[in-house]
Amino acid sequence: MTEMEKDLVEKSAKTSTEENPVIEIVKTLATAFILAIGIRTLVAEARYIPSSSMEPTLEINDRLIIEKVSYYFTSPQRGDVVVFSPTEKLKEQNFKDAFIKRVIGLPGETIEVREGKVYVNGEAIKEKYIEEAPDYNYGPETVPENQYLVLGDNRNNSYDSHYWGFVPRQNLIGRAIVRFWPFDRLGSLDQTPLYEEN
Repeated sequence: MTEMEKDLVEKSAKTSTEENPVIEIVKTLATAFILAIGIRTLVAEARYIPSSSMEPTLEINDRLIIEKVSYYFTSPQRGDVVVFSPTEKLKEQNFKDAFIKRVIGLPGETIEVREGKVYVNGEAIKEKYIEEAPDYNYGPETVPENQYLVLGDNRNNSYDSHYWGFVPRQNLIGRAIVRFWPFDRLGSLDQTPLYEEN
């Protein structure tokens, strides 16, 4: 084999093992995109707060991380701040965007709102997170199996379960766990115990 033939073989081998830089960039971006979509769909995603219905806990334009994994293994608990897809009743009213509220009633529980308090199975719960006591009456209503009653922390300015009913478990997208914006209120939600002892 001549020197020229050797050079051609070496150049050919080099070309086949070295990728074009543009192709490398495209592959890297495609991989990052697929991973981002997978993480957002299955693990966690960022959300922002568009309304005052969860004040004082969440304010307009707060940015949150919603985790989606825990509800595959455990059930929602009273006090969880959840993001959910619109129920059938809400879809009938042309709501398309996800809602964020607090779980108050669990499957099988009887919920009533009267005299400025929420009652679960006849016992008043002492809520630390509400803006003000509710000035409406609701129930008593029993939460159906695999559904949840959700209320906004800003009770008197929240379009929630006391208007349109219960949230099916399959509508739950995830649980709000961390506020990452604004920086002066950065941190996990509800760091102190939610409910006072009776």
